[in-house]
Amino acid sequence: AGNFRTSALPQFGNSAIPQSFSPRQPQPPGPAKFSVAMNSALMDLRHAFRLLASSPAFTVVALIALALGIGANTAIFTVVNGVLLSPLPYPHPNELVRIYERTPGVKAGPIRYLNFLDWQRSARAFSSMAIYRNEDYDFTGQGQSERLSGYMVSADFFRTLGIEPTAGRTFRAEDDVLGAGPVAVLGGGFWRRRFGGSAAVVGQSLALNGVSYTIIGVMPESLSFYGNSRDVYTPIGQWRDPSFRDRRISVSAHCIGRMQPGVTLAQAGAELDTVARDLAAAYPQADRNVGVAIVSMKEDQVGSIKPYLLVLIAAVGFVLLIACTNVANLVLSRALGRSREFAVRAALGAGQGRIFQQLLTEGILLSAMGAVLGLLLAFWGTRAMILALPGTLPRANEVAMDARVLLFALALSIAAGTLFGVAPALQTATPDLHGILKKGGRGSSGVRRRLQAAFVVVEVALALVLLAGAGLMIRSLAALWRADPGFNPRHAITFNLSLAANAGTTSAETRARLREFDRALAAIPGVEAVSVTLGSRPMIHDSALPFWIEGRPRPATDSEMPGAMFYLAEAGFQQAMGITLARGRFISSQDDERTPPVVDIDDVFARTYFPGEDPIGKHIHLEQFGVEAEIIGVVGHVRQWGLDRDPQGAIEAQFYYPFMQLPERLMPLVAKAVAVVLRTPADPRLVMAQVRRAVASINPGEVIYNVETMEEVVATSFAARRLSMVLLSVFAALALVLASVGIYGVASYMVSQRVHEFGIRMALGAQPSGVLRLVLREGVQMATLGALAGMAIALSLSRLIAGQLFGVKPNDPLTFAAAAALLAAIAVAACYVPARRAVRVDPVTALRDE
Repeated sequence: AGNFRTSALPQFGNSAIPQSFSPRQPQPPGPAKFSVAMNSALMDLRHAFRLLASSPAFTVVALIALALGIGANTAIFTVVNGVLLSPLPYPHPNELVRIYERTPGVKAGPIRYLNFLDWQRSARAFSSMAIYRNEDYDFTGQGQSERLSGYMVSADFFRTLGIEPTAGRTFRAEDDVLGAGPVAVLGGGFWRRRFGGSAAVVGQSLALNGVSYTIIGVMPESLSFYGNSRDVYTPIGQWRDPSFRDRRISVSAHCIGRMQPGVTLAQAGAELDTVARDLAAAYPQADRNVGVAIVSMKEDQVGSIKPYLLVLIAAVGFVLLIACTNVANLVLSRALGRSREFAVRAALGAGQGRIFQQLLTEGILLSAMGAVLGLLLAFWGTRAMILALPGTLPRANEVAMDARVLLFALALSIAAGTLFGVAPALQTATPDLHGILKKGGRGSSGVRRRLQAAFVVVEVALALVLLAGAGLMIRSLAALWRADPGFNPRHAITFNLSLAANAGTTSAETRARLREFDRALAAIPGVEAVSVTLGSRPMIHDSALPFWIEGRPRPATDSEMPGAMFYLAEAGFQQAMGITLARGRFISSQDDERTPPVVDIDDVFARTYFPGEDPIGKHIHLEQFGVEAEIIGVVGHVRQWGLDRDPQGAIEAQFYYPFMQLPERLMPLVAKAVAVVLRTPADPRLVMAQVRRAVASINPGEVIYNVETMEEVVATSFAARRLSMVLLSVFAALALVLASVGIYGVASYMVSQRVHEFGIRMALGAQPSGVLRLVLREGVQMATLGALAGMAIALSLSRLIAGQLFGVKPNDPLTFAAAAALLAAIAVAACYVPARRAVRVDPVTALRDE
């Protein structure tokens, strides 16, 4: 080989040997080196293009594998970037926090307005604080009536977020007090939709809930708060509800704050704890045992989805590793077929580095082309994921491809090209010139076969990890679907109803209107049960009230009283929701404003506060209602917080109070809007058109909104789990396909390399079935080694998703056995075609070809 000369290869001609592999020449000094290096790289690139074009089958298969791997990774990274990595869309977002009240029954709950005012006055760690509350409005007087989404906010709300108005101004302190003139700020979307984006709208009037508001400003259309864009904002300080200014009562108001520059969460929290202790000393009846919880606004928005996204990005990384391993196997098989070419080039003077550089260039070019296709898949996949699973992702409106995503895809393609290019390059860059040229290109392939087999083992191991993870999530989701929510969601529907009331509506008028509404809906054909409700609704809204039990010592303060979730209900509520009555009776139509107050409690309430006793006939005091109610029945527990485990510290005890027995001073609170639950024997959405007509016949100004079937409500409660399960299953399917292609490719290559051996075996009397078993056995051995390795990895990693599972253990043997069995079946199927080809080898032809 050392004396091998160019003249010994006249059949190649000058054009067959690229310039990039010409004999080494002395390198020019100085800046000319860069020019030489660039020319060399360009020649390698052109040569790589020609090679890929000359092998279309190899190129297409490799590009599909890479596009799937890089595309899936880029799609998930696009979501992670938009949800977890990107800052909130406000100035200095790291200063923004969410502030909660902590009570013995609630770890992080809404705040009381008077407490907020004291925090705002006393806390020096904050440059501003604001309170807000969800509030929807009936918009009338300008064409068709419309239900508007809105917030009641304190004067510093927009200043805290750091958002300036597009037109006009925002609220001032003098707007945010009782008796001030009604003013409103419009959301940008509503402004453009109903007013054509005209700045002249400032100063005009807006009729909301029958009250005329003066428009003082317009916020940017891009303003999004916790993923929502609101239509209208009004001052919360103008709200006349007496409960709002009762320090003992929470009315679902929430607080945000902007910390002073340089202040940490720990410092701000310590200061608020001090303020809370001072308030407890000053107002023991309301604030004893009331603390403060503070969390960054970003963490508050995305904390619940973060574990699922981290699992997904790890899973999709496995998919890319499998794709790279698969392509590495393809490149290695292809490179082995070029052994004679590399030997000739090395004999002509091409150094090891030049051959290595050429192979690495081919790998990076292939991965770059795969990245371009992967970006297209990622763009479509990200949009499809968000559209298919609406409401699952917080900050979904901020998920988009940006420069960071493109840089990630570029880095991924370079890493992938290097990963699957290095191993084949190391195996082929130092060929045995004498052995290869003497054997006509057939060198010893034992080491390389073992390398290819190792690649398959890695693919199978990673595929099993994904299969096991997807299997655990699927079984967890199936267990959730089987879980009893405590009510029957089938054929039930819920919606909100605006009653088009005004400030002068009396309690008697509200009750009369609700009774008229009940009669109109009950008369609709197909309606089996209907009930107006308020307070808590399972998996939709939660409200709790303190109570104490008659005959036992009254707690010294409201904050020391136990709490229970409360549901205002009518006689049809039990049947409409499908709640089980354990004993006693449920609320009836006779339980109205003229009869003594009664309640139904759930079995958790009964076990917790009446252990070993019959609670029926006993009385509880509802402090904020100011009534003593008799317990008339016990019902089954409803999963208020979702189908899986309740949040830590969540209130579980529940009671039901007759809607019509709501105290006179509180009845005006429901004069604006109520919720409704309705049951039909068929699809409940089919009756909604009749429901709308019935409501319009009573009062055309009443608006129905937020329509959801209870099955949709249940499904939404575990939307994050469903997203994780769907994507993990997709990734597992991709991994399975890629692993099967890898096994098939290696089995096919090994069969092609052993044609001579199989010919000899059958010439000496070996049966075709024996050769078939030999090939299958080798494939199954690779799959078995991979499955064992994958089992060990999966068992160690499954603990990381234990918190996302329900009704199944992280080391569930059935799931792991099923994943291994599926992989084994795929391995046998992938090996069968090459094995059948091996047994069809004609011994005479095989020996003659050799």
